[in-house]
Formats: sequence, C-alpha cells, structure tokens
Amino acid sequence: MWGIPYFFIAIASQSFSTPSVVWMRVVIGTLFLLPLAIKRGVLRETLKNWPWVLFFAVVEMVGPWYFITEAERYVSTSLVGLMMTTIPFISAAIMGVFLGDKAAGHPVTIVGLVVGFAGVISLIGIDALSGHIEVGPTLLLVATAVCYSIAPIVANRKMPTTSTLGVIAVSMAMVAVIYTPFVITSLPADIAAGPSVESWASILVLGIVCSALAFVLYFALIKEVGPRRSTLITYLNLLVAALLGVLFLAEPITPGILVGLPLIVVGSYLAGRDRDAYVRKRDRIVA
Repeated sequence: MWGIPYFFIAIASQSFSTPSVVWMRVVIGTLFLLPLAIKRGVLRETLKNWPWVLFFAVVEMVGPWYFITEAERYVSTSLVGLMMTTIPFISAAIMGVFLGDKAAGHPVTIVGLVVGFAGVISLIGIDALSGHIEVGPTLLLVATAVCYSIAPIVANRKMPTTSTLGVIAVSMAMVAVIYTPFVITSLPADIAAGPSVESWASILVLGIVCSALAFVLYFALIKEVGPRRSTLITYLNLLVAALLGVLFLAEPITPGILVGLPLIVVGSYLAGRDRDAYVRKRDRIVA
C-alpha cells in the first residue's frame, strides 16, 4: 500500500494538476474514514487534540503530498521510492539529536547515519552532474523525507492513546479544507480537459488504498514497534516503486541510483535497527 502511490501519482498527474490530485485523494479518504470514526465514537476524543492533529496533517500530508506529486512531474517513481528510504536514518538522527534517544549513540547507528547520508549525496551529485535528475525536484523529495520522519514521532509522543482512525480521518478532512481554495479553478479545468480513465482510477486507488487504509495500518505499526523502526517499511516501498516504474513506465536505472541505492539501504538498515538491548546494557554499566 505504501509502495504503489508513486506509480499511481504518476498516472494521475498526466490528467490532473498537483493540487487537484492531493485534494481528491484526501476527500475520498475522508469520505471513506470519517463515517467510520463517527460510528465508533472516536471523533470527540480526537478533536480534543486538534492542534496536534493539525500539525500532523500539515507535516504528513499538506506539504509532502504536494512535494511528491509535483516532483514526479520531473523525476522517476524509482527515485521517489529511493529517496524515501532515507527516512529511517533521518528519523534516527532526529530522535538521537533532539529527543535524547540513547539508542542513537550506538556506534553502528552512527555508522549507518554516515553511510546513508553519503548515499544521498552520491545519488544527487552523480545524477545531477550527468544530467539524469533535476536538483530542485529532488530536494523536494528530501524535504518530504524529513517531514515523514517528524510526523510519526510527533504522533506517537503527543497522541499515543488517541484513536488511529480518528486522527487519520480528521487529518484528511483538515487537508481537504486547506487545499479547497487551490482547486476551485484548477479542478474544473482539469475535468474539462477530459481526464483518462486510468487517471480517474488512480485517484480512487490513491484515496481509498494509499491514503485511508494505508494510514490506519501504519499507525497501528507505529504503536506496535515505535516510530523509528516503523520507517523500515521504506525498503519494501522502494522495491515496489522501482519494479512498477521500470516495468510499466519504462523508467531508467540511473548511475546515481546504482551508486547511492546500496549506501542508502545499508545506512538506513544500520541506523534503524532496534538498540534497546544496547541501551539497557550501557545503563547497567553506568549504574
């Protein structure tokens, strides 16, 4: 569910503007989840935390979904998936530097952060110099990865007992409201141009599968294994995104991807591994 959005965003963007794609997927997601949230009686408790829900909506959806959709007009879905694999080591760095996560002090975690960062620099540098990518859209993907690293940490710390269903339903409703002024003119123009059946179908998949269902499952994963380790799903996302892009969109595998991919995957794996045993052992030694 988290590996296929990039493929369907690419198809939807052939007929719809970026604001239209984002607005329609969140509206569909809202229509799918909000009635369930109301039926289960979780809406009132969720609204009590509305400032943090709004923060989550902005950091997880408002910015990143625009960045990704806009960037995909210039870069491949494989590159999008690859840049999202930087999330585990960005998350580890944030939790270690700003939140005092002791596990981030593990030597292997530090090595992972360094290796992963080297992979990002290699990918952007090699492909930029060879003309395979545009730096601007790629930096949008970097900003997206940073946002995706921050959002689950905030959700896990500030809303640990709040209903997952409620948070996602209200978040999508907020995003729909925020984007409404931007689609008043763009969406009618897109529809008047005659979108393809494939683009309409992609919007439905993005709204129901990649937004509503995927988010509910991801929140459950965060509560089960924590925000840092939950980001390890980006490895599978990369595989799915790359296969779909190469097989169905005829996307190339660039030199930067060949060099940066191994470094990013290895670095993210090392930085994202669970270090709880290490922390407990170190605390015993200090005691």
